[in-house]
Amino acid sequence: MTQDKPLLIAVIAGEHSGDLLGAGLLRELRRRQPNIEFIGVGGPLMEAEGLKSLVPMDDLAVMGLAEVLGRLRTLLAHRKTLVKTFLERQPSLFIGIDAPDFNLPIAKRLKAQGIATLHYVSPSVWAWRQGRIKGIKQSVDHVLCLLPFEKEFYDKHQLPATFVGHPLADSIPLQWDQEQAREDIHLTDRERGQRQVVALLPGSRAGEIARLGPVFLQAAQQYLERHPQTLFISPMISAARAKQFRALQQQLAPELSLQLIDGQSRSAMAAADALVLTSGTVTLEAMLIKRPMVVAYRFNWLTFQIMRHMFKAPFFSLPNLLAGRELVPELLQDEVNPERIVAAIEQQLEAADHGELITTFTRLHHRLQRDADKVSADVALSLATSSDSSI
Repeated sequence: MTQDKPLLIAVIAGEHSGDLLGAGLLRELRRRQPNIEFIGVGGPLMEAEGLKSLVPMDDLAVMGLAEVLGRLRTLLAHRKTLVKTFLERQPSLFIGIDAPDFNLPIAKRLKAQGIATLHYVSPSVWAWRQGRIKGIKQSVDHVLCLLPFEKEFYDKHQLPATFVGHPLADSIPLQWDQEQAREDIHLTDRERGQRQVVALLPGSRAGEIARLGPVFLQAAQQYLERHPQTLFISPMISAARAKQFRALQQQLAPELSLQLIDGQSRSAMAAADALVLTSGTVTLEAMLIKRPMVVAYRFNWLTFQIMRHMFKAPFFSLPNLLAGRELVPELLQDEVNPERIVAAIEQQLEAADHGELITTFTRLHHRLQRDADKVSADVALSLATSSDSSI
């Protein structure tokens, strides 16, 4: 590589959480290596760090086996385009950020052509379909793990891996002032000081809101009957999702006092006394912000029938997986009903009042603080420069 030729890195993130992880990594790489170019797929955060996105990230944001089948033609067309471009451009490194079903086949093609490959966010191979480890070893040179028990799994299978911690643990403060958060999302003086606040987070995808929104709203209505001073808030990732959720609320719980918030999901969580939320990275954010939570998820029926026989982990929410025990209530599929959600909120608030829940959240927060962006950049640059020196 000549002195003035930029270091070219290909990177693909498939959804908002990957865009967030990728932005921190790209920012750190650019800080260390100003003469660098990023191509691939990402959202607005990665694009702000210089990524040239070749296809819309939203096209890749599909969750669930049945849902993927409906978008398969588009996904395969994008994959073909990206592989062709990467092979023509010959990046020094390919980084797949999460989205393993999309990213690992691309990594396999590139690795076979001598391009170094790095996967950021371990697939949940420790939880289900453990036989996938063979394909992962064929596809990637190194895995960046967000959780400590993931590295132990890869060590056992002789695949290089680094526990980098989680960038969220680095960026979210150990204590988040609730009063300030309520001010930040513009609650009134009375709402800030006198009312109990419960946040509803039914997901960022239209399908998630369609499946979880109705039962979250019905649970909120029942909770309000038992706790009349409660105010409900709900951060929405976009105007389209806000319109969808508001329509459900007007249909199912028109009397409910519900404030929709444009973005600001972390401030909304910090402002709340308790959270009802979908599974995923948002549960980790809630744990780091240290608010009591109830985690609920419903899959498409076909997806659930397939996955129920394959899932081996004892829990599906990140707080419980990290704690190794049921720290927060998990409700899945038919368990997701208003009565169980209401009872679980009350149980979580009682545990938080005793301080045990918040103490455990704080201990787990410390465990995940590893300066993930810097550790990940160390590994990425090592692979990229090793690849260049072998050319």
